[in-house]
Amino acid sequence: MGVVAGSFRDPAGQVYAVDGRILRTVSRFGVEDYEALRSSGVLQSFTEAGRIVSAEEVDKACLGAAAREACYVLEHPRLPIISYPYEWPFEVLKSAALAHLDLQRDALEHDIVLSDASAYNVQFRGTAPLFIDYLSFRRYRPGEYWQGHRQFCEQFLNPLLLRALFGLNHNAWYRGSQEGVTAVELSRILKWHQKLRPFLLMHVVLPARFQLAATRDAGAKLQKAKQRQMPKSAYLAMLGQLRDWIEGLRPRDKAPTVWSHYDHEHNYTDLDHSAKSAFIRNFVAATKPGMLWDLGCNTGEYSELALGAGAQTVVGFDIDQQALDHAYRRAVDRGLSFTPLYLDAANPSPDQGWDGAERRSLKARACADALIALAFVHHLAIGRNVPLAQVIRWLLDLAPQGVIEFVPKTDPQVSRMLALREDIFPDYTEERFLGLLQSQARIVEQKRLVADGRLLVWYRRD
Repeated sequence: MGVVAGSFRDPAGQVYAVDGRILRTVSRFGVEDYEALRSSGVLQSFTEAGRIVSAEEVDKACLGAAAREACYVLEHPRLPIISYPYEWPFEVLKSAALAHLDLQRDALEHDIVLSDASAYNVQFRGTAPLFIDYLSFRRYRPGEYWQGHRQFCEQFLNPLLLRALFGLNHNAWYRGSQEGVTAVELSRILKWHQKLRPFLLMHVVLPARFQLAATRDAGAKLQKAKQRQMPKSAYLAMLGQLRDWIEGLRPRDKAPTVWSHYDHEHNYTDLDHSAKSAFIRNFVAATKPGMLWDLGCNTGEYSELALGAGAQTVVGFDIDQQALDHAYRRAVDRGLSFTPLYLDAANPSPDQGWDGAERRSLKARACADALIALAFVHHLAIGRNVPLAQVIRWLLDLAPQGVIEFVPKTDPQVSRMLALREDIFPDYTEERFLGLLQSQARIVEQKRLVADGRLLVWYRRD
């Protein structure tokens, strides 16, 4: 049994992982709000609609001494993967923001509000956002101001504005500052004419000025701000207007990238493309993975193929933001159980947060039954100078079986990578690649692509 490290901040209850089960305590600090939520009908409505994770009240004995002072113990289903907002591409973060606002607005209609606006309280099933923190709900106090406004802006709105206004990706900034992007920071990079736009003025510029003023005078002005009142109608209008604004946000960087149209602009022949698709389809049909990771997923073509061949759900990873945008839209339009996430594989998410445990590393969260890594290895081994042996070991640690593609130096992609630099990769050879695989796993099947000499290898760790 272990406490889920990210839940330690909430006095209303904690989350535990026990023999594969996910359990949540409800303490005396949260019991009245939980009971109000349950009796309001909101909880049942949101659960049935798939907007909030389901829960069942279970016997407290299953938690032993940890539940001694708990009023309730709830059991949640285990989600396929836990992801963090600094791993979400723009469209995924935007979807989470809209889902949060919709949840707020619909709950407020029943006199229930959210006590905070943490982006970490949202997870994904495929492309569908799912709220996971029951204890964030509490009873509405007439006239109260939206207490989570600042946190919502820092963790949802401001990261989205980085790309919408400046074409800057939020991921590295967010990972380095896990509470998001503050109004003060964003306001400093806004141009003067941007600061005059009504929504930016209301949600970025004025909050930044207030925050700076509060640091200089924490007395009467701050106390007055805490006592400000907002009619319920105004509260609802604020949520609705903010939602409409975010719905209209689009990334500013629109010029096509190398990978954003790779699914129909690659250098494969039709014959090789068909052979590659057939190899992946056969692998997935034979292994039937519950969770498949697609490393270097590009726009999600092979993720979709894997789902059609029998994978239950796919998580795709890529570094190209526009490719991820296309992948997300593909998944939404076609109703795919596919979640595209941002990943710099040479610098994956580490253990971090309080005591280095609040947010787990990607490797610690690895739950893949299988993976595919197509045209992926050379980007690490040559593009980022990671020794080939370490690349293979890392991949095999992520999943017990999979398909890895080896791209030789004669391939046009690799030739372009080596054109302006010295070739310092004497061990980047097919023979070395196969030797490393065979030393750690069994090779089930291989397939040579005729036109460019690429090799597909199906491995299994026994």
